[in-house]
Amino acid sequence: MALVVINSSFSQDLLEILESETPKETQFIPATFKMTRIAIGHSTEVRAKGVLEVFAANRFWNLPVDRTQSFVADRMSTRFALEYAVSDDLTFGTGATTFDGLFDAHLKYRIPTKSNSNGLPFRVTLLQNFSYNSSAIANQDISDEFSDRTAFTTQLLLSKKVSKDFSFQLAPTYIHSTLGLQENDPNNFFAIGIGARYKLGGHLSLVSEYYHTFNEIESFETHSPFAIGANWELGDILLQFMLTNAVNMVEDRFITQTRNNFNFRNPNLNFGFNATYVFHFKNRLKEK
Repeated sequence: MALVVINSSFSQDLLEILESETPKETQFIPATFKMTRIAIGHSTEVRAKGVLEVFAANRFWNLPVDRTQSFVADRMSTRFALEYAVSDDLTFGTGATTFDGLFDAHLKYRIPTKSNSNGLPFRVTLLQNFSYNSSAIANQDISDEFSDRTAFTTQLLLSKKVSKDFSFQLAPTYIHSTLGLQENDPNNFFAIGIGARYKLGGHLSLVSEYYHTFNEIESFETHSPFAIGANWELGDILLQFMLTNAVNMVEDRFITQTRNNFNFRNPNLNFGFNATYVFHFKNRLKEK
């Protein structure tokens, strides 16, 4: 009888030792944002391998004159882009904007991050953007070489799903622009972006985004870009509606060169509309 008690006690101690040495179950961090963009800027999300996004962004605004358009708006800018997921963590995208004549491309890499009960469930994504300015340069003293028309934006995107409905993102940003508008304007900029999403329903969410630049352009007055809007998911079609003071749609431009404040005076308040259609090439290949 004593032997049975000793064996039972030994078995329990052994099980406790094995449980303490077994690593706790590790889980992937849940998605913080349903879309690859919060409003005007990128989110930490990337698409699964083989997914192609066809992206169209529009901005509409009126001019500060007595007579404006009675239908839609006085001015409009459109950016068309394609973004393809090379892998589950890496996306390549390229696009062009009508208003400022920018051609751009970017690489977006999500660092595989796991969490357990002792860890902080952050999503971490790196964004590297390149843009080329094809528009006419008013300042004749500026060289018109290819290398003088480029800009590079590097962002570290950090997001956290605070609750099942609320997500938050920080975006430390470094921008290098070779095209200095005036001699006293900096070529290197440091900024911080803040974004948030609150889920209102199964397919509808409220979003907001703000960027602050620490060293601003000196040759003209600039303001911090801000946007507030709603994201609506309709299967493979993703729609984003927003009010923003940012006319430009590429990072190096809207972060450093937003000239309008956020208020209801023309042309400060713009209506923004983004539409994304998602193609699942990988799934179609499997079906065949």
